[in-house]
Amino acid sequence: MADNDDKRDDTNAGAGGKKTLTLKGAPNMGGRPGMARSSRTVVVEKRTRRVGAPAAPGFQAPSGGAQRSAPPSGSGQRPSARPPLRAGGLTNNEAIARERALREAAARQADEAAQAAADEVRRAEEDERRRQIREQAAREEAERNRAAQDAEAASAAEAAPAPAEAARPAAERAAPASRRPADRRPAPASAPIVDIPPAPPSEADGRKTRTAPAARPGLVNAAELENARRASRATPERPARRAGDTNQRGRLTLANAGVEGDRDRGPSLAAMRRRRDKKMGRNQGANQPKIAREVVVPEAITVQELANRMAERAVDVIKILMTQGQMVKINDVLDADTAELIATELGHTVKRVSDADVEEGLFDLPSDDRAEDLTGRAPVVTIMGHVDHGKTSLLDAIREANVVSGEAGGITQHIGAYQVEKDGQKVTFLDTPGHEAFTAMRARGAQATDIAVLVVAADDGVMPQTIESIRHAKAANVPIIVAINKMDKPEANPTRVRTELLQHEVFVESMGGDVLDVEVSAKTHAGLDKLLETILLQAEVLELKVARDGRAEGLVIEAKLDRGRGAVATVLVQRGTLAIGDILVAGTEFARVRALINDQGEQVKEATPSMPVEVLGFTGVPSAGDRFSVVENEARAREVTEYRQRLVREKTAGGGATSLEQMMNQLKASGIAKFPLLIKGDVQGSVEAINASLNKLSTDEVSAQILYSGVGGITESDVTLATASNAVIIGFNVRANKQASDLAAREGIEIRYYNIIYDLVDDVKAAMSGLLSPERRETFIGNAEILEVFNITKVGKVAGCRVTEGMVERGAGVRLIRDNVVVHEGKLSTLKRFKDEVKEVQMGQECGMAFEKYEDMRVGDVIECFRVESIQRTL
Repeated sequence: MADNDDKRDDTNAGAGGKKTLTLKGAPNMGGRPGMARSSRTVVVEKRTRRVGAPAAPGFQAPSGGAQRSAPPSGSGQRPSARPPLRAGGLTNNEAIARERALREAAARQADEAAQAAADEVRRAEEDERRRQIREQAAREEAERNRAAQDAEAASAAEAAPAPAEAARPAAERAAPASRRPADRRPAPASAPIVDIPPAPPSEADGRKTRTAPAARPGLVNAAELENARRASRATPERPARRAGDTNQRGRLTLANAGVEGDRDRGPSLAAMRRRRDKKMGRNQGANQPKIAREVVVPEAITVQELANRMAERAVDVIKILMTQGQMVKINDVLDADTAELIATELGHTVKRVSDADVEEGLFDLPSDDRAEDLTGRAPVVTIMGHVDHGKTSLLDAIREANVVSGEAGGITQHIGAYQVEKDGQKVTFLDTPGHEAFTAMRARGAQATDIAVLVVAADDGVMPQTIESIRHAKAANVPIIVAINKMDKPEANPTRVRTELLQHEVFVESMGGDVLDVEVSAKTHAGLDKLLETILLQAEVLELKVARDGRAEGLVIEAKLDRGRGAVATVLVQRGTLAIGDILVAGTEFARVRALINDQGEQVKEATPSMPVEVLGFTGVPSAGDRFSVVENEARAREVTEYRQRLVREKTAGGGATSLEQMMNQLKASGIAKFPLLIKGDVQGSVEAINASLNKLSTDEVSAQILYSGVGGITESDVTLATASNAVIIGFNVRANKQASDLAAREGIEIRYYNIIYDLVDDVKAAMSGLLSPERRETFIGNAEILEVFNITKVGKVAGCRVTEGMVERGAGVRLIRDNVVVHEGKLSTLKRFKDEVKEVQMGQECGMAFEKYEDMRVGDVIECFRVESIQRTL
């Protein structure tokens, strides 16, 4: 069936010009498993182009129907009419077309040969032009090198340099110019010589441009024309390699396959090491001279920091220390002396500094003030004396105020600062407490004052705190004015006061001395004007002057923590002017002044010298007695306060035993009964006085352990701290908030409130006395001599004795003495007279005695009877 189809297809192809080709599978293809026979049919159409020859004269081309007649359908016969054939089997038209194609090909070949010849000539001209340019550049370079060498030789010989043009012959100089093209300028010598692409052909240089002939339709298609244009384009000449180029890679052959070229070889080991050192920054300054630097060396510095400041390697510093026998690491701390030795050895200069240098320039020196800048200031007067001698009442009479009514117990427990104006002149008063616990306050007042007014009651005379105030005034080297108060009382005796003052080297004017004394009465205001006049007179003698302009300096009189206002400090300006917005440093705290309040409760914009004011804006509560100074910015203030806080931490955290004596003291202190306390007060001075008073109560057996003391109300954190250590909280003129009170009630923490300091001290003293171990006191009762020893069944041995001295009690302590040696000490368990148990037996009577758990009794032993009493001790 397939053969018949093929034959039918061949017949159709012969008839219509199409031929069908069938691709059948191989004979054995169908035999494979999974493979099916398939056939692919391709239809090939064969077309013949006939080019008609030009007709001869008189010849008329036959019509299509005459030349070629279609056979009847289904006949299968070819046409019989065909054009006449020439020799070779071509028709006339085909022969004519072939001749024309040959002529065109010959013409085209001639044109291409002419174009190739023209291109060759043009390339030769371009090569010659490039060669001339390169030679010219080489000659100019050689001339420059020769001129440079001649100049160097001339300078070395210190001879006048001869011009390079005179040394060369004229012909040599003219040769390049003659060979230089006239119509072209040479390229600059500094520019690199590159291969210049050939110029395109133009009519100006004699080269003709040839255009491709127009393609006739039907002879050449578009693809052949595009290929012809690409082939006719001029190919730019590639630069030829130099003969001595060693980097030429070349073709890979069997001969050079195993040879390693320069490009194939990697960088050397030395080059890689140099590259690594350059990347790591090494050997950068190997050839540079060493730079000597000024190294700032503090009291302690690490090895790394010292190396950085010297711009040296830390390894070099460690090597120097190893040569000195010190094995250190990079983070170890060196002292200033060792760091100075290392820096000096490495060629640097050393500038020794200390951490305390941050405080340099914080306070001005009075000696640096100029005379024209000094102005007068008000005197600062401190009222001192014994408790209940009328100091505050006297000051109230001067100020026409009533401060006494606000003090608990009728005694002053705070230091106060006030300013009074008398006849246009101002006087600043500092009121100090008179209780013995406020020694620090009195000392602080004496240091800040110009004049000390010693108040002595005319009916009481000189008392212990009066003597202490005299010592403080003499230590501060300030003049004293004695005010004999309470002259309104009938029992007042001022002569007694003056006489008692002589014992303490205070000589008043009436006794031939130089100390001024005034008799006053705070109740009747008698003598107050004279006292103020005496103070102003003394101030005039002192000539108190200070620089008013400049930064303010002074002293913190008192400090407290006020709810709503924060930390508040009462300061006394001693020099300069303190204004709102200034930044001041006081001890371990600093402040940006937010408000200034005077002693009348009024806000002021600035505080002049000798003016007491309250300062708002502190970061914390400063310590009373700290000096303050205004600094330029907050950074300086923070630096100074951080240094001072670090000193406080180091002082409180230091602590290990460094000697045998300290170790023994610590072992001794470990056996002391401690009474833990947590103290909160209203002002810093009161807390300081309480701490000092409680520390005085400590003995070798019991001590007051103050866990924390501060200013402000009692808070939950205070209760938590007391809970952890089972401490007692003491509040002086402060109260606990509701949360703290509830927490203390839940935890069972005792909170005690006081407003009088001696009540607080008495209660703590009584509580600490309870921690003392009772005193064991032994009382002798009597002696008895053993006459006979009896062995009684179920009882043991019983000694028959006679009381020779005192008496014997049942249950008392006994000692058995044999040959004047105590062999047993115990307790008397049985005491009988005849057959009855008795409590005691008097001297001269006989009795029977038995000891608790002891029966080794002999005749002739002596029994000593005593009583032990425990007595509670007090501090």
